[in-house]
Amino acid sequence: MSSETDGTADDAGPLARWARNAIHNPRRVYRALFYVAMAFFMVTTVFPFYWLLVLAVTPQGNLLSGSFLPTVDLFGVSGTFPLPVPKGFNPTAFVTVFEQVPFHLYVLNSFVLAATTTVIVLVVASLAGYVFGRIEFPGRALLMLGILAISYFPPAAFVIPLFRAFAGNAPITIPFIGVPLFTPPRLLNTPGSMVMPFSALFLPLSIFILTTFYGQIPDGLEDAARVEGTTRLGALFRVIVPLSAPGVATAGVLTFISVYNEYFFSSIMATSPEASKWSPIVGGILSYQTQYTTQYNLMAAASVVGVIPVVVLVIIAQERIVSGLTAGALKE
Repeated sequence: MSSETDGTADDAGPLARWARNAIHNPRRVYRALFYVAMAFFMVTTVFPFYWLLVLAVTPQGNLLSGSFLPTVDLFGVSGTFPLPVPKGFNPTAFVTVFEQVPFHLYVLNSFVLAATTTVIVLVVASLAGYVFGRIEFPGRALLMLGILAISYFPPAAFVIPLFRAFAGNAPITIPFIGVPLFTPPRLLNTPGSMVMPFSALFLPLSIFILTTFYGQIPDGLEDAARVEGTTRLGALFRVIVPLSAPGVATAGVLTFISVYNEYFFSSIMATSPEASKWSPIVGGILSYQTQYTTQYNLMAAASVVGVIPVVVLVIIAQERIVSGLTAGALKE
């Protein structure tokens, strides 16, 4: 009987044999999935950063001459190397990016814009998260769904109305009626034209995260603070927010990184030379491109320099991000 079973197993196809081995040894499946995920990560995340390094250290005159994939001879067999390599070596590009333009000011501007937006988002999201997480009122689920639905709209859908509003040339009118309400101030080419859209775009996710955390705080802790004479607002910032530190940190770090890396509104709302005083990293990178020339090596070097602070922040805060995203997964 055993020989017949072995004979049937040997006659099975490769897919059937792989499925049978996966059932008896699931570790092989987990290992294979790990390698597939790692390969996908390397191609989609690490390779673009490697490509930027290759462009950054390649002299400007060699960028458009020939291929970055060299031909190698191995044991008498000629073939193409699968990864691009620099055509020359010019590390001074990382110094030139600061000499040609004040790139450090662009990095500082991005930090200021990201920090300002993060503070606004955390304050508003804390108030909204307290309302949605701890107060029962009719239509709460529907209103929360509407807030989350805003995050699904592409940013391009808001560009034209926001651009017209920030230009300050026409009054804001009531839709479908045309009754003018007020004429907004001119915010185009100012920090406000980016901080306001950033806050609106990244607020729904922070509200959702903080609502989950605030809703898990026992009511007795807040009631004890209320008995001592504090208000709801005082209980929020003295009791609930400290106890929800992982969620607050997660929302803050995710907002900061998203705003720091934002490209769309940064490239549209800063369209004049007068905005160079507060333009973020995007403005600094695009400053190496003129009407007639494009310094690709400097743009790549500036991109690498701009990514380094975020990489350091993610390495420092990665445990906090993971703990904040998973702390509310189980209820004890």
